Amino acid sequence: MRMKKLKIGIQGIRASFHHMAASAYFGERPIELVEIRDFRVLAEVVATGQVDYAVMAIENTIGGTILPNYGFIEEFGLSIVGEEYLRISMQLLALPGSQLANIKEVMSHPMALRQSMVFLKNHPHWKVTEVSDTAESARHIAERQLTGVAAIAGRLAAETYGLEIITPDIETNKQNYTRFLVLARQGENHVQECDKASVRLILSHTPGALYQALAVLHEYNLNLTKIQSVPILGRPYEYAIHFDLEYSDYHVFQVAMDKIKERTKETRILGVYKKGLSPIKV
Repeated sequence: MRMKKLKIGIQGIRASFHHMAASAYFGERPIELVEIRDFRVLAEVVATGQVDYAVMAIENTIGGTILPNYGFIEEFGLSIVGEEYLRISMQLLALPGSQLANIKEVMSHPMALRQSMVFLKNHPHWKVTEVSDTAESARHIAERQLTGVAAIAGRLAAETYGLEIITPDIETNKQNYTRFLVLARQGENHVQECDKASVRLILSHTPGALYQALAVLHEYNLNLTKIQSVPILGRPYEYAIHFDLEYSDYHVFQVAMDKIKERTKETRILGVYKKGLSPIKV
C-alpha cells in the first residue's frame, strides 16, 4: 500500500537547507514540498491546515537563535513535534566549465555570506549580492546562464540546478550546524515515545522567580539543553523564557511541569517530541 504524501512547508525553495532538513527528518516518507518565502507565512500555512507540517530553522551554531520564529510559533499556536540538526556546508557553485579566476560576482543569503567571510576576504574584488535564499542564488544563475557569477549554497543545489562546485566547503567554521523544528497544528499522540520538550514561561517580576522555576528541573533530574529570553510582542521590555529539556520518564516530566506552573504566571508546553541527533558531544 502506497503511503500518502505529506505536504511539508519549507522556508525557501527546492534544494535549500530547509529542503535538506525536511528530507533528512522524514526519511523514506514521501513528501510534497510547499515553498514559502517568509517565516511568518510558513507558520500561517501550518495553522490553517494548508500543509501537514512545516520545517523551520530556529538556531545556528554561528548565527545564534532566530528570535522572531519563537514569536510565530506562539502567535499561531503551533506545536513542536520534532527536530533535525543539519551540518551546514557551503559550496561555491557556478555554470559548468567556470573557473575561479573568472568569477566577478558572488550571491547568496546574507547568513551564508557571513558564514563564508574568510573565503570571501581572499577575493576582495568580487561583487557580493544578497538574495533571499541560498538555493535561489543557484537557480538564478542556472536559469539566466550567468557567466562570471557564483552562488554559495549546498551540494543539493548544485545537483538540482545543474551547476558545478568550483570550490568546496568554503564555510569558515566547520562546526556549523542549524537546528530545525518540525511544526504541526497540534501535538502528536505518541508522547510516551518522546524524550524532549520545549516550554514557554512567563514569570512574575520578583527576585528569584526564574531560579524557583528552574530549580524544579534539578529536583526532578531533567536536563536543560537551551534557555532563551524572547520579547513579548506589544509589551515593551517584557520577556518570555523559552527552554528545552530532555527527560527519560514522561510521567516525571508531567509532575515537574505541574510544579513549575505553580511558580509561574503562565506556562505553556510548546511540544514534546523525540530529540534529534545533536552534534554536541557530552
